Amino acid sequence: MPRRKPAPADSRHLRRAIAIAAARLMAEDGLTDYATAKRKAARSLGAEHGEGLPTNEEVQTELRLYQSIYQEDEQNDRLQALRQTALSAMQLLNEFQPRLTGAVLDGTAARYSPIHLQLVADSSKDVEIWLLTHQIAFDTASLPHQNSRSPEDRFVLDMDDTTVLVDVFSAQKRHGGAPSAAMSEVKTLLANSTAATLLSESQLTVPTDTR
Repeated sequence: MPRRKPAPADSRHLRRAIAIAAARLMAEDGLTDYATAKRKAARSLGAEHGEGLPTNEEVQTELRLYQSIYQEDEQNDRLQALRQTALSAMQLLNEFQPRLTGAVLDGTAARYSPIHLQLVADSSKDVEIWLLTHQIAFDTASLPHQNSRSPEDRFVLDMDDTTVLVDVFSAQKRHGGAPSAAMSEVKTLLANSTAATLLSESQLTVPTDTR
């Protein structure tokens, strides 16, 4: 006998439940990839074959809500510390026009979230040689979801016991298309940390859905 398709109300309820569970995984377990969090949340709720998956925007809304209810003080302290570390990294890499992007910028950084920086260079080799010359330890990492707007390369640094992901873009691509902030803007966020802990959702976008 064929399975009965869920009614629209049931589908909406399941979609919201998956978004809430995914947000909790990101807030508490340190998952940083929306697609992974959604799939894991769906499995935990018995949703088969990825049915009823919410959008990244729906998960981010629930993540902001969860952090504001259960982690408000912790979140404020975390963002202040991560943004300060990000500023230090940007000052170090100032030669390559660094910009801050991702969850540390938009205010949804969870436990164990890395800092995401974007650099501009003629070639990623220029950045690699600079790091070697200045005896800064680094690793390289593969880039997920490659497309025409993707960076040329990714380096992984460790600063203040925090992972810093450094994406290198060519001068033609100029930091890709994600919302980002220059060093002066990060200084402003730090100076106004109480008022600017969470940037307005109208100012930002979230990663493209990959489901």
